Amino acid sequence: MFGQALPGSEVTLDGEAVMVSADGQFVFGFGRDDAGTVTLQVLEPGTETESVELTIAAREYNIERVDGLPPKTVTPDPESLARIRREGAMVSSARARRDDRTDFADGFTWPATGRLSGFYGSQRVLNGEPRRPHFGVDVAAPTGTPVTAPAPGVVTLAEPDLYYSGGTVVLDHGMGLSSSFLHLSAVDVTVGQDVAQGDLIGKIGATGRATGPHLDWRMNWLDKRVDPQPLVGEMPARD
Repeated sequence: MFGQALPGSEVTLDGEAVMVSADGQFVFGFGRDDAGTVTLQVLEPGTETESVELTIAAREYNIERVDGLPPKTVTPDPESLARIRREGAMVSSARARRDDRTDFADGFTWPATGRLSGFYGSQRVLNGEPRRPHFGVDVAAPTGTPVTAPAPGVVTLAEPDLYYSGGTVVLDHGMGLSSSFLHLSAVDVTVGQDVAQGDLIGKIGATGRATGPHLDWRMNWLDKRVDPQPLVGEMPARD
């Protein structure tokens, strides 16, 4: 959710402070299993605090079965587990940036075009074994299909070969909102690079734990894994 208040306002969500930009913009989001009611409070300069109760609607999620994965990517050995932990810390660090940039305010577009083959929140069954839910939206397209920035941002991670996600880019959109792009066959940006909406950041592939070429696009607000699909509408037709 994106909000606008007067410059100098203070915003809290269930008592926790929400970052507000110099011109009064703010953003927050909810995770897959968040439920119930939360209280948004906005204190604008020279006014009394205004409170709004927000009710999080329940969602139903599909079960997605993925077979044919190499067994070691479903049940990693100890050496692989150590690598996974190191890379997980690297990704978490890339998502930890917090500043008052508002790149997200320009809106979002699809980073790639193709068939939607996986959806946020779906329960994953990998090689017949129940696993963690899927936290991204998958776009299936041929290897080499361009992946572009869905909104402006700063590159905070650009790795060609992570254990699970293969070629991976993390793009920070400001105020704790970030996008991650997984399974890339090519990474075409570097850490610290500023990108505009539509700039090439990589190419679709099948690297990491994948059974075919696709883009797995994920978003985080702080430590919340949020669904990117509501930001972009219908998938456009491919050229």
